[in-house]
Amino acid sequence: MNYENTLQFAQQLDEQDPLKDFRSKFLMPKHNGKDAIYLCGNSLGLQPVNAQECVNEIFDNWKNLAIEGFFTGGNPWLGLHKKLTHTLSNLLGAKSEEITVMNSLTVNLHLMMVSFYKPDSKRYKIIMEGGAFPSDQYAIASQAKFHGFDPKESVIEVFPREGELTLRTEDILEKINEHRDELALVLFGGINYYTGQFFDLAAVTRAAHDAGAIAGFDLAHAAGNVPLQLHDWDADFATWCSYKYMNSGPGGISGVFVHEKHFSNTKLSRFEGWWGFREDKRFTMPPTFEPDNGAAAWQLSTSPVMLLALHKAALGIFEEAGGLEPLRAKSILLTGYLEFLINLINEEYGDELFKIITPKEKNERGCQLSIVCKRDGKAIFNALSENGVIGDWREPDVIRLSPVPLYNSFEQVFEAGRILAAAARKN
Repeated sequence: MNYENTLQFAQQLDEQDPLKDFRSKFLMPKHNGKDAIYLCGNSLGLQPVNAQECVNEIFDNWKNLAIEGFFTGGNPWLGLHKKLTHTLSNLLGAKSEEITVMNSLTVNLHLMMVSFYKPDSKRYKIIMEGGAFPSDQYAIASQAKFHGFDPKESVIEVFPREGELTLRTEDILEKINEHRDELALVLFGGINYYTGQFFDLAAVTRAAHDAGAIAGFDLAHAAGNVPLQLHDWDADFATWCSYKYMNSGPGGISGVFVHEKHFSNTKLSRFEGWWGFREDKRFTMPPTFEPDNGAAAWQLSTSPVMLLALHKAALGIFEEAGGLEPLRAKSILLTGYLEFLINLINEEYGDELFKIITPKEKNERGCQLSIVCKRDGKAIFNALSENGVIGDWREPDVIRLSPVPLYNSFEQVFEAGRILAAAARKN
């Protein structure tokens, strides 16, 4: 794409965009009475227009049907979570039975590690990305401590090389091989929250398995953002949140993937609860647990129906859009346009005022660009906010901006670039 720094060019791209009408399916926050330029889907996706209607349906059924709402009405609550797995399987590259919807992300990380982190005196180490989101660091360290290991010795973080800000795949694979004889688990994020780097999860999985270890992933910043093929990659497990690129509300319900190769492993331990009991016999209330089919066996408690309704509303928009493929095609163009505009600002100053630390290669990133400000970063970020551009700030000097293909336009990206250039000149 040969980009141009003109409003006419941006509007032309919007006119040609087959997804241009999907923006109307979301509620945009306002700034001075006009739509803000919301570039913060990496933290929280926008509210679907029909979200409130979907929740109100639950309220109405609760009011009118009470307990019978689990079994009757337009969307009986009992099987509501199963109506989401088809869309999720397409977004995640998995079989429907390999996915279930439950809990929140860090809870699911712990539940997956209960099953898949089985350390012994020889194999006890966990490899993770250096600079992962703190919740992952806390969860992994606490699991090591729970099993009696010192996280300083058992948790191995892979950091970028000196002078670099993102990880090289070969360094990840080398670290896995270095610890292969003591390695129990490789647990990586799909996309690093700070840099926006999309890791080569297929290569990481192969290396982990070659070393005799389990491969698991936190897909918080990847699910609904970049193409994933969890089944074909042979990942053992994964979990994610739904409130970022899947737009299912603050604190929205999470989900898990468990590869079907583990379904018949009767020696695999897990925490068990009533909702994970086989559905056809659940209401007979037997004293001994019998697992449901597939990943659903990892469920514990009755599904939170309100959260499922929000998730269903949001995932329905992905279905209408034709899945991730058309969204990804637009995403590459949108983020590429933002990158182009930032580079023009740097050319104007004759130096790299804004250093984009997110990889340039499209297969190594999603929507997000993380921008290091070499000077006056917080003042520039504040200027963006004051002019209706909603991104987010990460100390000490990074602005994260994420144009989301479902609800951001090329004109919005153009306008954000104009405001960013003006803020740079002023500061």
